[in-house]
Amino acid sequence: MKKTAALWCAVLLQLLLLAATSAHAALREEQLDVPVQVSDIYGKRVEQSIRVTVFSDDANPVPAPLIVLNHGRAAQSAERAAMGRARYSMASRFFVAQGFVVAVPTRIGYGVTGGEDVEASGQCGARRYAPAYEAGLAQTLRVLQVMRARPDVDPARAVIVGQSFGGTIAIAAAAQNPAGVVAAINFAGGGGGNPKTQPQRPCSPEALERLFGQYGKTAHMPTLWIYTENDQYFGPTYPQEWFKAFREAGGKGEFTQFPPYGEDGHALFSRYPEVWQPRVRAFLEQVGLIRQRR
Repeated sequence: MKKTAALWCAVLLQLLLLAATSAHAALREEQLDVPVQVSDIYGKRVEQSIRVTVFSDDANPVPAPLIVLNHGRAAQSAERAAMGRARYSMASRFFVAQGFVVAVPTRIGYGVTGGEDVEASGQCGARRYAPAYEAGLAQTLRVLQVMRARPDVDPARAVIVGQSFGGTIAIAAAAQNPAGVVAAINFAGGGGGNPKTQPQRPCSPEALERLFGQYGKTAHMPTLWIYTENDQYFGPTYPQEWFKAFREAGGKGEFTQFPPYGEDGHALFSRYPEVWQPRVRAFLEQVGLIRQRR
């Protein structure tokens, strides 16, 4: 009970701080349609536009650093279709308060963007993860290109951030070392998880371990990996093995695993922002994207 009361107090404090921030700022939310081209695991080419939500603050200095923030992937197609427009409004507001412009794509096959499921990775026992993440990465890099051309964005200071499937996209981006990207943040990244049918037992986890090892061979930027002990998609151990493979292959990274939160710590990013925000802010200070507080 004491932990619950303390958690709610922390949440209330965070909301009050956000309210105070918004009272002195002019947070703007806009929508863009960005044309993209991707291929699915069968090599089929798909071209269409995706909806991108952009958050900024008129009071922040410009050109501002950029965050491209990717959503996850629900296990069921109906849930992916019903996602609506990806916004992550609480997290986006936090990043804007640190001085960033934030771009949140709704990728092909999800919500308002719609279209084919280009990020499918095959049967559970024989997942082909690499082309699925390449499809997500292609969309991310296109959004990055469009955003870096804006006058309010500093093209030399970008971070790729993602939750779940989007977290793996962030590490895939780090492996590509795209121009202007200086760091990547992975929240609960992985694939093939389904807490309803196989809690803490993702499909083909060894394939993901090999893939993260491949990413580590070419990733030269600092990365931050954030997980919880009670992640019902991936469990407490697989993420550590994935990170180990990444590091042993040469990737730069820091791994943080928080204790259990709620019934499923996989939702830490959206449900418990007060838990991860200090760790993320410290990382952004460390890589020189925001100033240290005094």
